[in-house]
Amino acid sequence: MKISSILEGTFKLDGGAMFGVVPRKLWNKLNPSDEQNLCTWALRCLLVEEGNTRLLIDSGMGDKQDERFFSHYEPQGEGLIAALGGKGYRPEDITDVLLTHLHFDHCGGTIRRKGDAFEAVFPNARIWVDRRQWEWAVYPNAREKASFLTENILPIQELGLLNFLPEDENSPWPWMKLFRCFGHTESMVLPVIDAPSGKLVFCADLFPSVHHIPMAWVMGYDMRPLETLEDKRRFFEKAVQEKWTLFFEHDPLNECAVLENTEKGIRAGKGMQLVEAGF
Repeated sequence: MKISSILEGTFKLDGGAMFGVVPRKLWNKLNPSDEQNLCTWALRCLLVEEGNTRLLIDSGMGDKQDERFFSHYEPQGEGLIAALGGKGYRPEDITDVLLTHLHFDHCGGTIRRKGDAFEAVFPNARIWVDRRQWEWAVYPNAREKASFLTENILPIQELGLLNFLPEDENSPWPWMKLFRCFGHTESMVLPVIDAPSGKLVFCADLFPSVHHIPMAWVMGYDMRPLETLEDKRRFFEKAVQEKWTLFFEHDPLNECAVLENTEKGIRAGKGMQLVEAGF
């Protein structure tokens, strides 16, 4: 098995929204904001190659929206296709794309514009989504609607690419289990990869960064913050017992961390890169 971190680039989000009720005095020491209160975050995907499978987990923001849209987020970087090329892969090489959920910064790179129509960025890939998340995104609530962009979502179905994940913890691949969360959005899926060197979990937006590991550090974006606390509790039970390594999609500095029991509760050990973590 070969596992690669794919960094599309960075973007900016409001620090208060990312850290919720945590005071700015605390979080600004960890991810300093600019004069507009915006912090820099990574757009990081994961590529798993096993046998004939080349599975991409999440696909970043993409480039379909207009200049005004992107001005809110100030994306920087080479983009997903170039980042894949840097690891020796072409879009045609990808056999499967698993989308943890359908917020624009997680699924936007799956589809691109072709004139007035749309086409698949990964022409040979099946796209995998949780069924409950799909229905939640297609018929969004008013608060979350701005994160679910029609042009990112509906073409997946219209192009015949949509596949639904199993509704239990199993996945289409024998070396992966699925851990579902319900606080950030309905039925967000965290892939838990059973690699030769240990279990690696793609944390999506349950733990967007290493700083979100303490229980109270919950994003303002979460639809059900109390449910996020329960998601974390369930996660910690398994992660500590089974010694999961956490892979962060949005942490600008740290790709990975392991968990430690401390007198203050579960905390992250030293942040590290994927290679340092042994994957």
